[in-house]
Amino acid sequence: MKFTVIALSLSIAAVAHAQGGGASPANEAKQAYNRVKSVLTKAAEKMPDADYSFKPMPEMRPFGALIAHIADVQSRMCGAVTGSSPAGSASSKTAKADLMAALNESFAACDKAVDSLTDQNALEAVGSGRMQRSRIGAIYGMIIHNNEEYGYASVYLRLKNVVPPSSEGGR
Repeated sequence: MKFTVIALSLSIAAVAHAQGGGASPANEAKQAYNRVKSVLTKAAEKMPDADYSFKPMPEMRPFGALIAHIADVQSRMCGAVTGSSPAGSASSKTAKADLMAALNESFAACDKAVDSLTDQNALEAVGSGRMQRSRIGAIYGMIIHNNEEYGYASVYLRLKNVVPPSSEGGR
């Protein structure tokens, strides 16, 4: 069912593009990815080093673990799109510099995955088994996950009196 809905949506968008509508599913996905990449990177940079161990509540993960989670999930999801299978080791890191490096490395992997997306290959199957999805579906899955995690990161930042990047003026 999901595949049918995605296929239908892409077909409509492709027809609109061909008729001069200018919409491109691949370009729209790339724009959404670049927006969330920007705010996540800035959020990770804005949090002070000492607050990477900050937990809003005892049962919640520290901010650094949230960044590690984003990096590891991105590595897996984008690896599925490009056909590589990086393990992701950010969860073993705690220092801001190490976590920023892991996050940037995962974004480099996702840049390759997103750059490989075209309107023509958007519906190609990537991944395997239960993780098999269309190329554009996998990329949007990663974008959705990142937006959700950015929402959490914004709360951590606000609790430390740091303005989240998406709330800054003059973007």
